[in-house]
Amino acid sequence: MERILVSACLMGRKVRYDGAAKTSGDALLADWRQEGRLVPFCPEVEGGLPVPRPAAEIESGAGGAAVLAGAARVLTADGGDVTQAFLAGAQAALAVARSFDIKIAVLKEGSPSCGALSIFDGAFRGRRLPGRGVTAALLELHGIAVFTEDHIAEAGARLREIDGSAEPAAR
Repeated sequence: MERILVSACLMGRKVRYDGAAKTSGDALLADWRQEGRLVPFCPEVEGGLPVPRPAAEIESGAGGAAVLAGAARVLTADGGDVTQAFLAGAQAALAVARSFDIKIAVLKEGSPSCGALSIFDGAFRGRRLPGRGVTAALLELHGIAVFTEDHIAEAGARLREIDGSAEPAAR
C-alpha cells in the first residue's frame, strides 16, 4: 500500500508555531487515514523547534530552494535565525519519506517548511508570494509530488496513477 506524508497539523496535531492545529476535514484524507496510508510529520518540530514558537518566514520570500542552496535564511520577526532547524526538519521529512518509499506528500500551504504553492514574503506583513517552503522544495527535488490541503483530490488522482487500488474504502 502506498503511504502519503502529511503535515501533522492537518491531522489535528497542535504543532504549529502558535500551538494550534489546522485540522483538515477533507473526506479523502479521512479515508486515507482510516486505511492507514498517512504518515503525519511536522518538519519544524522534528527539526528541534518548540511549540509554540516565534513565527518564521524565508527572508525576502526567496523560497525553500534558496534556503537549501545556502542563499537565503529562515528568520523570526525579531531576526532570530532558525535556518538550521528548518533544514534539519526537511532532511528528517525526506528520511521518513524514503523509509516508507513515499511518492506523495500533502502539506500545509503557506508554511515556510511545507508551503507548496506559496510562502509569506519574509516581511511579516501577511503577504504571500508564489514559492515553496524548505521541506516542500527538498521533497520535490527528490521526486516526491507535493500537494496542498486544497489539492487533495489531485493527490488522489496521482495516487491512483501510482497504485490502481487507491480507491477509498467503502463507507
